Amino acid sequence: MHKIPLEDNFNDVLGKAQRGLQLNDEQLAQKAGVSVSDVTRAKEGQFDEAVVRKLAPVLNLKPDALVALGKKLWYPKDPDQVPGLASFTTPYGDITVNSYLIWDPKTSQGAAFDTGADCSDMAKFAADKGIKIQMILLTHTHPDHIADLARLKSATQAAAFVCKLEAIDGAETFEGSRKFTVGPLKIDTRQTSGHSRGGVTYVVSGLPNRIAVVGDSMFASSMGGGGVSYSDALRNNREQILTLPDDTILCPGHGPLTTVGEEKQHNPFFP
Repeated sequence: MHKIPLEDNFNDVLGKAQRGLQLNDEQLAQKAGVSVSDVTRAKEGQFDEAVVRKLAPVLNLKPDALVALGKKLWYPKDPDQVPGLASFTTPYGDITVNSYLIWDPKTSQGAAFDTGADCSDMAKFAADKGIKIQMILLTHTHPDHIADLARLKSATQAAAFVCKLEAIDGAETFEGSRKFTVGPLKIDTRQTSGHSRGGVTYVVSGLPNRIAVVGDSMFASSMGGGGVSYSDALRNNREQILTLPDDTILCPGHGPLTTVGEEKQHNPFFP
């Protein structure tokens, strides 16, 4: 696994929380006891610990975690090689996006999770390893995550699946809490809407490590913006992701791998 940057900086977290709580700069400054210019500078990425510590509680953020992010003191521990898991990071405009391949090493039966901007590396990896991709599971349907769906379906001859709340052409829909199997691997689905209407987290068991592919529901030290509902995003992440065992490896749609335990300790959104 190669080291990739965190998806969000401290100011990105501030901005997401402020938008989610629907506070304007004047309201935020007044509640925090800082100036509007302090708020502006923080949102522009100018880190001032004293200001950030005043803003955090108003935004229901964990101050120590937000400060650690601002000082660049934290990065999730590298899980090294995880048997049965490969991640692929591809550029999409000015960002990068992740997709994942999970397989059973004994039977070489696998599943793809999202496509990223370009599925070429995933398809080549599977072919080189003799892995048969039996299904394509979509975390949500934002364009960067399904950009190469048609090509991945053609290359694998596998069906794609998506939550019924985000039905798209080329993918079969499923109800929340549906279970999938890939060889001996069990894949449970958990509804983690909020960032998107039909966001799904896939929890994979049967490998040495429990793995959860979370899409944009959660990132290392951050989470997706609550584009549909900020309160739903927070609640679903708490109830559906952070209730998993601490050693569960989280595979986010952007940024590095992390674990439930690390996010409970270091994610500013969950004090």
